[in-house]
Amino acid sequence: MAVSNRLKNQHLLWRSAFGPMAENAADLDNISQKKLWELLLNTSAKKPDKIEVAQNLVDGFFKGIKDVSDMANLQKRELSADQKKQIQQQSREDLKNLNLRWLGELINSEAQLREKMSLFWHGHFACRVINSYYQQELLQVIRENALGNFKDLLKEVSKSPSMLQFLNNQQNKKQHPNENFAREVMELFTMGRGNYTENDVKEAARAFTGWGFNLQGDFVFRRNLHDDGSKTVLGKSGNFEGDDIINLLLQQKQTARFITKKIYRYFVNDTVDDAKVEWLSDRFYKNDYDIKKLLEDIYTSDWFYDEKNIGTRIKSPIELLAGIRRLLPMEMQNDQAQLLFQRTLGQILFYPPNVAGWPGGKNWIDSSSLMLRLRIPQIITANEALDIRPKTDDDAAMGQMMDANMKKLQDTVKGGTATVDWTAVNKIFEKVPRENLLQKISATVLQTKSQVSNKILDKYLNNESRENYIKSAVVNLMSTPEYQLC
Repeated sequence: MAVSNRLKNQHLLWRSAFGPMAENAADLDNISQKKLWELLLNTSAKKPDKIEVAQNLVDGFFKGIKDVSDMANLQKRELSADQKKQIQQQSREDLKNLNLRWLGELINSEAQLREKMSLFWHGHFACRVINSYYQQELLQVIRENALGNFKDLLKEVSKSPSMLQFLNNQQNKKQHPNENFAREVMELFTMGRGNYTENDVKEAARAFTGWGFNLQGDFVFRRNLHDDGSKTVLGKSGNFEGDDIINLLLQQKQTARFITKKIYRYFVNDTVDDAKVEWLSDRFYKNDYDIKKLLEDIYTSDWFYDEKNIGTRIKSPIELLAGIRRLLPMEMQNDQAQLLFQRTLGQILFYPPNVAGWPGGKNWIDSSSLMLRLRIPQIITANEALDIRPKTDDDAAMGQMMDANMKKLQDTVKGGTATVDWTAVNKIFEKVPRENLLQKISATVLQTKSQVSNKILDKYLNNESRENYIKSAVVNLMSTPEYQLC
């Protein structure tokens, strides 16, 4: 496979963003990777607008409360079963809206680099709570800091009510320390398993005692619940508090190495080049955990565009859905069909399977999900009936809740899912001679070394008009196993 300029640019767009958009796909033959990278940086420089679907728990619930005694009960967290049910139902609806609105940003936002990096951090800092306000606030923390400094991102995420609730630090008190938060900060967020001891976890948990949040979702340090005795963590002793532990973790070069390796596997290649990771992590550490500089070291390197790194990564369900919608501008007849796709393919935004997030790679593919992946372009463009069954869930309680919601979704999402603007797609290929058309469409849609045989494709293409030919070629190429890779 010759690595053409177009292929290199599409590689950059698939890894640092969600693939080429119809309106700029025709320009990828001529622009340099340097210019495209600068464009990605510039369009992601501005602070993102907040996606708001919920107010804090108190304000949101007070709107529907007229009885003063009910307000007092809420402030004391003495809610009736009906009140709790009402709040949970509202949060579930808000989470659906948050999901769809962020998915819309992933597809349509100019800030593609920021949103793609936010999706990575969303999986790295996996958090699964039903409270839509807490999730909304955590998402904004991630999107604001996605290209900034990992130190700032880690500290803000660690103090978010979503994470403190999910990892049980609200129950972490002196005399009765809860180790869950401290363990995951070390194992999943910074150093990785095997680089600390059980005693380090126990001592760090003592330092995080007293970290919590109030009903409004603000971080609170409850000093009366904090263990102010001396602790020993990673060979250092002192009267540590939570921030001290985070600073200690960031002082370890292993943290830079762990984060860099995970980023390399996610954005470059699942097969790790240890020498390159070591070089990148050393620079990441010396650059004081500057995320943007780490990405620049990757995306402006010659080796990133090596043939062995192109078309080798399985698209996550979100990448797949967003990529289809970027190349095929469309109006969804029922946005909630996208929730059903996410559920069935195994990646629902804001519902990671567990604290470790989505495992990715070959885990995205099994016999049922692959068949649906191959059908999605046909379902969307040909208005097929949407008769699909969601996967089971790793978390039993949350899974039951999602199953109930998806049952309702299946009842509301019938056939006919989108109207595609094929004029914008045809414009990509308007200057391509008819004899080169299929080759050009294949080069635009696919990233893989192995290409689909023209003889096989010709059997399924519509030759009635140039427009129908382009439409049928794009949809059929998107329905191949090769399209699952980027």
